[in-house]
Amino acid sequence: MNTKDIQQLIDFISQSGLDEVNIETTDLKISVKRYGAGVPAAVPTAAAPVAQAPVAQPQAVAVPAAPVAGPAAAPQADTSKYITIKSPMIGTFYRSANPDSPMFAEVGDSVTEGKVVCIIEAMKLFNEIESEVSGRIVKILVENATPVEYDQPLFLVEPI
Repeated sequence: MNTKDIQQLIDFISQSGLDEVNIETTDLKISVKRYGAGVPAAVPTAAAPVAQAPVAQPQAVAVPAAPVAGPAAAPQADTSKYITIKSPMIGTFYRSANPDSPMFAEVGDSVTEGKVVCIIEAMKLFNEIESEVSGRIVKILVENATPVEYDQPLFLVEPI
């Protein structure tokens, strides 16, 4: 199995719903697993030397537009005047430090530059995410305790 074959296997797994695939031949044993954020890793464990496969890049998910039902449909909200707070890393998004603690930020709350708005857990480390802008939170774009990608929008802030 060459590097091209391994890359094709990783691409196939990333497009399927599979979380793990094991392949074993007389010369090679390979295990490909998808962890948390969906980035597969190839782990060759064989006597035959195998080059490490490049890791597939996370892909953006297209969100279909809401259907418009003619002139009676409500106009779409203009979000161009808002500033987006984005995730600086891949991990799990949390709105509070623990289930018993209050949320860091709610819709309608005022935030200042440097105020903690959420936590992102990555590799068992909890990283406080601070607002880079001052304003009022108008929308929270991510559900609590869900995975987020790098540069994924988390909050919409109306600047003050």
